[in-house]
Amino acid sequence: MKNNSFQPFFLVGCSRSGTTFLQSLLAAHPQISSFTESHFYHFMAPLEYEPKRYAFNLASKRLKPHIKQYFEQEIKRPELLTYFPNLPIMRWHSNAFIKAMKCLTLEQGNHVFLEKTPDHIYYISYIVKYVQNAKFIHIIRNGSEVIASLYEATHQYPQPWGGARSLDLCIENWLKAIEITQQYMNYPNHIIVGYQNLVNNPESTLEKLCEFMELNFDRQMLTNYTKASEKLTLQQAGRSVKNEIINTGLNKFYTVFDETQQQYVLSQIKNINLELINQI
Repeated sequence: MKNNSFQPFFLVGCSRSGTTFLQSLLAAHPQISSFTESHFYHFMAPLEYEPKRYAFNLASKRLKPHIKQYFEQEIKRPELLTYFPNLPIMRWHSNAFIKAMKCLTLEQGNHVFLEKTPDHIYYISYIVKYVQNAKFIHIIRNGSEVIASLYEATHQYPQPWGGARSLDLCIENWLKAIEITQQYMNYPNHIIVGYQNLVNNPESTLEKLCEFMELNFDRQMLTNYTKASEKLTLQQAGRSVKNEIINTGLNKFYTVFDETQQQYVLSQIKNINLELINQI
């Protein structure tokens, strides 16, 4: 990283697209610090029933209890809560979050911070507005497999996912995420990783990604990623990282859905061609 300046990266994409896998690979790099999903900007953004907060750039009422739980129970660093202001001004809270994560990153002797919350893809506009030097890593994956995996995970583990999602909602989640990625694919501070490319050619894909992050490629990413994943994965939500890099194809699509559901999914996503999206 040039001048050893602190640099935050945000890893985003539709849930079940391989974000945890990619985070684990990157977190195994000795110069990258990464922690469990913060969901910070998801909880900061005002909801529809909070129009006044949106109008005055005030954080959602959900944020304060969420960051308390995150820093006390997830990160186990409650003293970092002192960075956060009493007034719910979004910019101040975003600055406090970045300051807290910078503190944790510098403690590890690093200057590169990787934040992975898949749903932050729907809040990129907030991150761009409040994090001046933010850079983004998108990951995209075949819609059939993502939708099947998302449907299965939310039905097997409804509580951590906020409830089981309908098939239509899973389709909508993927379509919206892909649409947002397409909007940013030519921006210099955004890079798009194709899941299949990552699985089929992990070393060359990670080399390109390290170049984007202004880091030297380190083979520890390929040898130590499962160890790194132990601190990042959430087993009770169905998130895990396999010990070997394998291409699972469309296994879930054909096992989770019956033929009628399969045809319905394919009809809803037929207009999306991932090959037209610039990806490494």
